[in-house]
Amino acid sequence: MEQKKYTDQIITETIEKNFMPYAMSVIVSRAIPEIDGFKPSHRKILYTMYKMRLLKGPKTKSANVVGQTMKLNPHGDQAIYATLVRLAKGNEALLLPYIESKGNFGKITSRDMKYAAPRYTEVKLEEVCEEIFKDIDKNTVDFVDNYDGTMKEPTLLPTTFPNILANPNKGIAVGMASNFPSFNLTELCDATIAFIKNPGVDLLEIMPAPDFSTGGRIIYNRDEMLKIYDAGVGSFKVRGKIHYNKQENMLEITEIPYTTTVEQIIEKIVDMIKQGRIKEINDIRDETDLKGLKIAIDLKRGTDADKLIPKLFKFTTLEDSFPCNFNLLIGGKPMVLGVKGILTEWLLYRRNCISRSALYDIDKIAEKLHLLYGLKSVLLDIDMAIKIIRETEQEKQVIPNLMNAFSIDEIQSNFVADIRLRNLNKEYILDRVSEISNLESEIERLKDLISNEKKIDKLIIKDLQTVSKKYGTARKTELVTEEEIVRHIPEDHIEDYNLKVFFTAHNYLKKVSLVSLRSSGEHKIKEEDEILQELDGSNKDEIIFFTNQCNAYKMKLHEIDDHRVSSLGVYLPNILEMDPGEEVVYCVVTNDFSGFMIFGFENGKVARVPLEAYKTKTNRKKLVKAYSDEAKLTKMLYLSEEADLTAIRESSKEIRAVVFNTALITEKVTKNTKGIQVMRLKKGSSMSALFKTEHHPFENLDRFKITDIPKSGEEIDPLEKITINKWIKG
Repeated sequence: MEQKKYTDQIITETIEKNFMPYAMSVIVSRAIPEIDGFKPSHRKILYTMYKMRLLKGPKTKSANVVGQTMKLNPHGDQAIYATLVRLAKGNEALLLPYIESKGNFGKITSRDMKYAAPRYTEVKLEEVCEEIFKDIDKNTVDFVDNYDGTMKEPTLLPTTFPNILANPNKGIAVGMASNFPSFNLTELCDATIAFIKNPGVDLLEIMPAPDFSTGGRIIYNRDEMLKIYDAGVGSFKVRGKIHYNKQENMLEITEIPYTTTVEQIIEKIVDMIKQGRIKEINDIRDETDLKGLKIAIDLKRGTDADKLIPKLFKFTTLEDSFPCNFNLLIGGKPMVLGVKGILTEWLLYRRNCISRSALYDIDKIAEKLHLLYGLKSVLLDIDMAIKIIRETEQEKQVIPNLMNAFSIDEIQSNFVADIRLRNLNKEYILDRVSEISNLESEIERLKDLISNEKKIDKLIIKDLQTVSKKYGTARKTELVTEEEIVRHIPEDHIEDYNLKVFFTAHNYLKKVSLVSLRSSGEHKIKEEDEILQELDGSNKDEIIFFTNQCNAYKMKLHEIDDHRVSSLGVYLPNILEMDPGEEVVYCVVTNDFSGFMIFGFENGKVARVPLEAYKTKTNRKKLVKAYSDEAKLTKMLYLSEEADLTAIRESSKEIRAVVFNTALITEKVTKNTKGIQVMRLKKGSSMSALFKTEHHPFENLDRFKITDIPKSGEEIDPLEKITINKWIKG
């Protein structure tokens, strides 16, 4: 029997066993930042540079840093260098750069501008990194082995300010993501200080919104920003800056949103020019140089720049959304927190760093005190100590003899024995011993600091004030309200003129301007086709198409090309993208959605729906369930005001009619309302026609009029049956 070459496995268990470790690794060790504001890749690079003494020393080649970082980071040199580039000042990706750079580091605002190879560029740590690494050598954070166990590296960095909010940070993990904007450092420090003093403080009063290295303008909505601050999730709009150079008839874009690039903006504008959606531009080019970013747009003569600028904002990424997702690791667990939640966690972390630093100092001072206590004992009889050392025959007996003579331990004895001969004077010994009281006071101060949270907070506040004063800068991103900006309104750019719309039985539509209509001949239509509706309107109106499948389609009339009478027009199923077998049965042209629709059904019911019900805030093209499908439709009509209608009931034996006013029909906002009964029907009969009474073909009209519904209607005379046929058909 052939042996199996595979093992039967339960797929859910296999996926969990193999995929979960990978997912957790991506979340915990790669994509999501921690409370110090760094991902592992960032932390490894900066710590490597710190150990290379690049905080105070001269710059070194980036290649050196990349090579040394590979001892901590098990990735290739290209991945490490790409991360380093983003941390550098030259790339302009960070509001608060960590690395001072020399050479070409590309630009966050450019997709195509490539950074130079690491052998050409030079780097060192920015001065602000003193605050990132402050007291790191005092056991403020935990250290772990690197990937091969040959070195130690910090799990976090002891930042003296909430760095997690000072710079943008984006990461995509497995099943979750993270996206932090940057906040102005001065505002952030002030807000943190205010929060420490009063946790209930309104942070928006101090730190109203994020601030980006690329500048631009945030369209500020306090309520939306408050939701982001509270929940850590939400989005806001960012705009670039455009200036109109009247002298050169040119638009100059000098700042763009953080989320886009120069190339994206230019490509989108070029596409719009090719599509004919923008006709006011002669040329567009990237003029970015050492002075800064600049996109130049040459305008055609006579162009209204004030109307073009809002159009560029609407149709390009010159206005873009920044989605916030404040997802970070707290104790190895991903958590989405609001700004106050993040500051709370950072304060807990920072207090712990200060406490650990104080404990480290206490241990070091205690060690020194221990030595000085031994020296103090020897001070009681320094001549005896000298005599013991001089008269001891073997060197190894010096320490034991001192220990026995002065009741001190080995460490203290070694300290005394190592004092130079030149220092065996009273002044030196008294100076050293006088340190004891100062060191004892310092230990008491540090112990008091550890046990008193308020004193730790005062130290945190002092550090924050120092950071703000030394490294704070003015806000780059301006705040504007929705009321201050000018939006692109398509109607402002649409030519307005009167026209007629012709709709045929074969679903062709012609949009003909009145100017063209006056100079035209006869209509061209297909054989056996006929014009069903002739509607008046203007180029800025909307048109609603009702179909035989109870759907309604909406379009702006300016979206439909103009036609000549001599053309067939446009075939509606093509431009409306209707379903197979679906046909338009009725059209309504409107500019204000006033008036109402009347739907008559074979079951004798009539529905009245306000045209306003078909108005939507968004530009939805298709509206389903535009009218009821419970019974077969007899006729639909659009009325701008109340009117008398005639309904015809037909059976094999007789024809009856009623005349009623539309005021008797209760209006329903629900589009697919079933309507109310207008004509009573007998078995085998149906309502076969509905039309405006003003077109009634009969002389004796009063006998058909009714004032309440439903009614069976009056029978039509045999002689009148001949003339009623066209109304039944129509």
